[in-house]
Amino acid sequence: MAQAFIGLGSNLGDGQNNLLAAWHRLQEEAGRAVALSPPFLTEPVGMESDQLFTNAVGLLETRLTPQDLLDKMMGVEAELGRDRQKGKDRTVDLDLLYYDDLVINTASLILPHPEIANRRFVLAPLAAVAPLHIHPVLRLTSLEMLQRLARQTGVQQITWEKT
Repeated sequence: MAQAFIGLGSNLGDGQNNLLAAWHRLQEEAGRAVALSPPFLTEPVGMESDQLFTNAVGLLETRLTPQDLLDKMMGVEAELGRDRQKGKDRTVDLDLLYYDDLVINTASLILPHPEIANRRFVLAPLAAVAPLHIHPVLRLTSLEMLQRLARQTGVQQITWEKT
C-alpha cells in the first residue's frame, strides 16, 4: 500500500463539514484513512475572496496509482460541487501533496506538489499530521519547512479552527 498525503480546503459553506465529507468519500473511493489533521483557518492565497479557508491534511493508504488517485480526488471535488474555474470560491479543493516518495513531473501530475514549501495552509496541517515526514526533493521535514517559511515571512501564528 502506498501512503498519500492529501491537502483539503474549503471556503464555501460549512468548511469543516465539507472537508469531512470529502475525506469520507476519499476513504470510500481510494483507500484507508491513517490520519487527518485538525482544521486550520487561513486567508485565501492566489485568489480574491472575502471567505476564509478551512484547511486540513490527511494521510491515506491506497492501492491506486498516483494518477488514478488524482482522478478519484477530482471526482470527489465534482461530486461535492467544486467549480474548477480559476479564482472561484470552493466547496472543496483536494491536492495530492505526496505519494510515497515519488517524484513525478507530467502534464497532468507533479509530485511532490510544487508549492508545499511555500504554503502555510499546507505546511501547518501537514506538520500536525507528519512533522518528521521528509520532502523527497528538498530533504526537509514538514516542521523544518514550516519553520523556514515562518522565518521568511515573519508570520509565526497559526490558527486552529475550534471544533
